[in-house]
Amino acid sequence: MTNVATRDPWPALPLEEWRDTYATLHMWTQMVGKTCLALAPRQNHWWQVAFRVTARGLATGPMPYDTRTLDAEFDFIEHELVLRTGEGAVQKIALRPRSVAAFYRAYLAALDALGMRVKIWPVPVEAEHKVPFPDDETHASYDPEYANRHWRILVQSDEVFKRFREPFLGKCSPVHFFWGSFDLAVTRFSGRRAPERPGADRVTQEAYSHEVISAGFWPGSGAVPEAAFYAYAAPEPAGLRDLVPLPSAVSYQKDMGIFILPYTAVRTASAPVDALLAFLQSTYDAAADLAKWDREALERRP
Repeated sequence: MTNVATRDPWPALPLEEWRDTYATLHMWTQMVGKTCLALAPRQNHWWQVAFRVTARGLATGPMPYDTRTLDAEFDFIEHELVLRTGEGAVQKIALRPRSVAAFYRAYLAALDALGMRVKIWPVPVEAEHKVPFPDDETHASYDPEYANRHWRILVQSDEVFKRFREPFLGKCSPVHFFWGSFDLAVTRFSGRRAPERPGADRVTQEAYSHEVISAGFWPGSGAVPEAAFYAYAAPEPAGLRDLVPLPSAVSYQKDMGIFILPYTAVRTASAPVDALLAFLQSTYDAAADLAKWDREALERRP
């Protein structure tokens, strides 16, 4: 087994090599995320449902259940989902190749063993298919190597995003992982309300109720068939898509309204952290200036 200390902190993550694992893990994380949605007190922009990056994987915050407390962590070192209560009870579910339906049954059984019965809507969100969890026998892959690689990228990205977040004095999200879109994100706010989005669902309306500039990482899908970092402003200020941020590998996806920096460009850079910070800062600078944010009030200057 490779010594953990010598493993590449920015490993390769070709989408085709772990697409099936990604799709299966996406569904497994949604089961836990929907439990957060059912139990955790609501926060603005749905922040209560997001996971955080940990030293072993991805974890929820504490979830109240009557007078008790539950949390959950996907451990990508031991490859297990660990459910813990405030009384010290623990249930573990092995992360191994098995169908979404089988994992769902194991998950409900683990909650039941902890004395917690939680009603969740068992239908995927933000996914290409809408097969309910109890019926999904198609997605059944789990490659521990690629699940671990994805988590290691999240660990590095989490640290860089937190460094980028540090000088911002205004309202800013935590660095957190959304199980719907399966991305790690950090979002800054101008403090001004945003125009309503006609026809948008209530989740989207709440997420974009105020002006934001957001950045993140996700493994890729659809129009972006590779792992990538992204940045966007909502609403998008006029002229933003015409600018050229750093580094040179950045492109603008017109159909999605976002800047894209391929993950490969970061991992192969001579200084990956500096390359990623340059992307985050240059896209923020451009968007904040064009949108006329009050940067003097919102930022801590050297």
